[in-house]
Amino acid sequence: MTATTTAPLAATPAHMTKQPSARLRAWATRAPLLPALVFMIAVTQLPFVATLVISFFDWNALYPKARHFTGLDNYHQVLTDAALRHSVWTTVLLTVAVVLASLVLGLALALLLDRRFRGRGIVRTLLIAPFLVVPVAAALLWKHVLYNPEYGLLNGLLHYVGGPQPDWISNTPLLAVEASLVWQWTPFMMLILLAGLQSRDQQQIEAARVDGANDWQIFRHLTLPHLRRYLELGALLGSIYIVQNFDAVFTITSGGLGTANLPYTVYQSFYQAHDNGLASAAGVLVVIGSIIIATFALRVVSSLFREEVSRA
Repeated sequence: MTATTTAPLAATPAHMTKQPSARLRAWATRAPLLPALVFMIAVTQLPFVATLVISFFDWNALYPKARHFTGLDNYHQVLTDAALRHSVWTTVLLTVAVVLASLVLGLALALLLDRRFRGRGIVRTLLIAPFLVVPVAAALLWKHVLYNPEYGLLNGLLHYVGGPQPDWISNTPLLAVEASLVWQWTPFMMLILLAGLQSRDQQQIEAARVDGANDWQIFRHLTLPHLRRYLELGALLGSIYIVQNFDAVFTITSGGLGTANLPYTVYQSFYQAHDNGLASAAGVLVVIGSIIIATFALRVVSSLFREEVSRA
């Protein structure tokens, strides 16, 4: 028998077995997102850059040839003009009042829905409904169906019991705007806090009950500390929206009776006074305020995710 020898396999060249670099793999996974990123930059960042540039000019649309560079004068006017300062203060009052009232009512409703009772699913759906209403439609609903002094529901109920017939918008304009926003944003706060309630450690609550703790003690020492992050998240997300709210102010009061907030003042400066530079400066300040609030909101969200991962 003749011995057969097998030739060794040829070694594969090193350049053929080399794996793609980590940077190349990272770009390959990110490539499908590039069109969306380019689109987002085109529709959000480029207009903001244009607004930022215009804010440094004295630019009235009625006199386009008279525009000239003024530096920070528009920002100085926004911060020192009495009417603009009042709009900033109104924005702060509106935001604080709506967010706090929505959080309190949302917490109460979340505690209610955390209990088991017949028809809980239907009640939850009905309570969520106001948040799904288009903001302009919600403002029109409150203005005509509830506040109207002639045929509004509120005055109809007061007439039924022999009460007065106030003009709600004229007598309490800012409160009228706040009530409509609270009605619309309470379901949002309720959903966030309900998610927090349902993530509680039930064994810890049962142990507290065994030790003799009543409902108030459990809420004060266990539930409320657990909901702190969720309360912060709701407050921050609500503030981001309310700071920029325009629909309710424009629809209910048209910015009159001391209810003009900063977004409505931007609208007046741009579309009525045609002062593009001043309106741009006010708009940039609104964006900066929203970014500051959003930064805190993102930190709260990331901390919530870390807590959930550590708990899992």
